[in-house]
Amino acid sequence: MNNTTILKLGGFNAVLAIAAGAFGAHGLRDQVAPALLSAFETGAQYHFYHALGLIAVGLTIGSLGRNRMLTGSTWCMLAGIALFSGSLYALALTGIRALGAITPIGGTLWIVAWCMFAIGCRKPD
Repeated sequence: MNNTTILKLGGFNAVLAIAAGAFGAHGLRDQVAPALLSAFETGAQYHFYHALGLIAVGLTIGSLGRNRMLTGSTWCMLAGIALFSGSLYALALTGIRALGAITPIGGTLWIVAWCMFAIGCRKPD
């Protein structure tokens, strides 16, 4: 995956995160319990952070070049968005508490993504 594609994915995910946040604030406020609304808002907040993370990875690849660590970081961030934020969105919209069991997997992927990013931020040999 090249840096332009990663930058586009970051921008697209930022749009989705902002839309999710607005939907939570305006569309769900009177529709779901406060705890579920809080979970949805947490999903949107962390979704946005990792959209910015994708942009950081794309800019880094543009500057330093692509390596396996930065590519892996990209995939882990995307999977983390799907699993962490996606499970919180689904939990809030459906009320199915078992979906919360998926959330830590996404969080773990984000930890791995940031470790890979840090390791990948080195000049090529």
